[in-house]
Amino acid sequence: MATSQFEKLLQGFEPSFEFVPPKAIPEAEFYSRVEQIRREAMIAELDVTIVNANGASGFNTTNKYLRYLCDWMREGILIIPTDSSKGLQLYSFYTQSVLLPPSLGEAIGVEKMYQVGALGREYSGRQGDSGRQLVEGVVKTLSHLGYSTANIGLIGDSSSVKHWHGIQSLLPKATYKEMTHVILNMQRIRSKNEVDQIRASAQLMDIGFEAAVHACKPGVTDFELYAAFSFAQLARGGENADAYQIGVNQYGTHCGKPYGHRIVSGDLINFYVSGIAFRGYSAQMARMIAVGDITDKQEQTLEVCTEALRRAEKAIRPGARACDINKAAFSAYVEQGYVKDDITATMPYNWAPNDDLSAVEIPQQYVPDVDFEATGRKLMHVYPAVAGPHNPNVGHSVGMHGNPDKFNLTSHNTDICRPGLTFVLHPQWLAPQESGANIGNSYAVTEDGYENLNCHTPIETIRIKA
Repeated sequence: MATSQFEKLLQGFEPSFEFVPPKAIPEAEFYSRVEQIRREAMIAELDVTIVNANGASGFNTTNKYLRYLCDWMREGILIIPTDSSKGLQLYSFYTQSVLLPPSLGEAIGVEKMYQVGALGREYSGRQGDSGRQLVEGVVKTLSHLGYSTANIGLIGDSSSVKHWHGIQSLLPKATYKEMTHVILNMQRIRSKNEVDQIRASAQLMDIGFEAAVHACKPGVTDFELYAAFSFAQLARGGENADAYQIGVNQYGTHCGKPYGHRIVSGDLINFYVSGIAFRGYSAQMARMIAVGDITDKQEQTLEVCTEALRRAEKAIRPGARACDINKAAFSAYVEQGYVKDDITATMPYNWAPNDDLSAVEIPQQYVPDVDFEATGRKLMHVYPAVAGPHNPNVGHSVGMHGNPDKFNLTSHNTDICRPGLTFVLHPQWLAPQESGANIGNSYAVTEDGYENLNCHTPIETIRIKA
């Protein structure tokens, strides 16, 4: 296709529904989250809690804890005194990120904010280390508030360890307690306002997929499908365009990024959308497109995964166990001989090691790919190394993409579904050079059942004439 035609791919496109963005989460809800942190700190006999998120590539952060507590999208250390008469204080702006409010939100409920500064001789012509200045600033505030010998709670991730060590070295008489589990547990059940944001993310995914289907025909490239999806959701408020994968080939797809593959008859296209945020919250979905004629085995695999999702969905309700939803999904696999049972610990999956947990050698084999070879490279290995679902479970929680995922729907998860629980169910299968599928919706458990957050696009495979 001539490059002059790229912008015409979406000519005439109209989504099947109107996207109406929800209101932002009320400030009062952020205040209540901080109050819950204070309550947990009081129970744990803590005087103050400090919360950290650091900068990551792509203008992201290493977690979404500050976004959750005060709607702050940048890096920082938030100081939360347990005594509510003392205000919150935030140290931020210690990376070279140029993001400024109100692009993603203002720091709600924070009494004082400090700009640490991005330092270093090569960058700024100034001697200094931003990490050290950050620690010294936080220690100065903690000491001023009377916390130099206090009990201090810590909420962060692996990148926070260097800051915690620095603070401990300057405040050796204080005691420290890991409290990250508190903020993770707070996010297990979502509020109505949070579900509104997750639903909006899911709707953006549906619209993006409809746009990709509109643009899909033999001759277009995976670049163009990715761009069509991206434009449609970004134009309506999606926060990012690099949080999903598109796989296209005749075997049921790899999950990857576009590389210039031109759509031909016999292709299977997978959109695996795992992190388009709307105001910090994200759903997840997976859809399949078949172009022209595909093999009988591919048709079977598509139906197995689709039926697995149907069965799992029927099992969602308040009081249902996560393991029972997982079992319902994998019953479709068992009936067709894809797996022997639903047991997570023994199930083969695409990224599995050997049974003794040693590394699997990836098979070496030339795999023809004319579009990849047009770039001057060749595919010389068979991916994935193990046939099976991508993951040995049927899904996991959704909400704030980038936070540690501590809720997977597995055979050993006996947690009970409660209203406000949000998760994705995505039955998957990929047998190298044979067949594959990946089909999924996000759901919110309600008082009387569930809501399918990706209800605007069908789970059945979209068929494109060749």
